[in-house]
Amino acid sequence: MKLYNFFRSGTSHRLRIALNLKGIATDYVAVDLRVEEHLKDAFKAVNPQQLVPALDTGEQVLVQSPAIIEWLEEKYPTPALLPAGADDRAHVRALAAIVGCDIHPINNRRILETLRKQFGANEDAINAWCATWISAGFDAYEALISADAKRGRFSFGDTPSIADVYLIPQVESARRFKVDLSRWPLISAIDKACGELEAFQKAAPMAQPDA
Repeated sequence: MKLYNFFRSGTSHRLRIALNLKGIATDYVAVDLRVEEHLKDAFKAVNPQQLVPALDTGEQVLVQSPAIIEWLEEKYPTPALLPAGADDRAHVRALAAIVGCDIHPINNRRILETLRKQFGANEDAINAWCATWISAGFDAYEALISADAKRGRFSFGDTPSIADVYLIPQVESARRFKVDLSRWPLISAIDKACGELEAFQKAAPMAQPDA
């Protein structure tokens, strides 16, 4: 399988974590967003939406990280990244969606480039914009895991789940945008626990060949 991605892309980062947790090796194909390689015809032929990541399975090209991660869970069910019960699965998916639906989409590169180029936002304004939505999402995430009787070392229980796959890249992004993480001690503890695992270490942005 070929993984088209960019080292600093949060969606690419989350997919790398999921692949590593599943023990699936891929050929790393770097798509350099800094020089808008994703907008060129060669990558458009891979993904018409011109976004990373994309996973070429040899039979088809999968796009959109939530769909790819769910595909991985169905295709390679062990180790499971979702708990067994329907209620618990809904809880874990909701945690993931706080990042995947409500934080990341309005803080990703194309939104920030629009703020810079069309609305004249400087880097202080960009950081403030990102901090606003990261903080709102993390406040909710922290409250939900604080109230969960099944919380362990990770977002749910004592093994990583899809929630952690989404959370850790957003923590990385929060640091990049100079967000003070000290107000979310549970998220910080989960970040530390994940950072001790090879699957997360190998997926980190600065561990990638295009970093």
